[in-house]
Amino acid sequence: MQLSPFHLAIPVYDLAAARRFYGEAFGLEEGRSSDHWVDFNFFGHQLVIHLAPKNASQEAAHTNAVDGHDVPVPHFGVVLGMEEWETLAERLKAIGTRFVIEPGIRFQGLVGEQATMFLFDPCGNALEFKAFKNIDQLFAK
Repeated sequence: MQLSPFHLAIPVYDLAAARRFYGEAFGLEEGRSSDHWVDFNFFGHQLVIHLAPKNASQEAAHTNAVDGHDVPVPHFGVVLGMEEWETLAERLKAIGTRFVIEPGIRFQGLVGEQATMFLFDPCGNALEFKAFKNIDQLFAK
């Protein structure tokens, strides 16, 4: 089955800072834009940042416990191949990214073992990037 690209629009209260962050931290290519929004190629998916007032989840994220870590909710991200995930983790470390959850392995030795990292964009939107030891276990129980 071929995956279709998703479209995700998120609020940002500082369009310039968010534009720099997504472009520089991840090296994302920009698409169309206006004074109020910017499209990005987010690892083959369409991410749009929209200028909007700060909301409650950007002010203070709720968390849920997952494998010994407080995972921010809501969050979004993408599942990468392991090599691409490792390259991104090194890139983010090299530019001094402040992680909410440092790059590491969770569910080690269990079904669904995965590399993961969490961070916030400049407007308080939480992102997760992950890669599975065995991608066939993406939806395993």
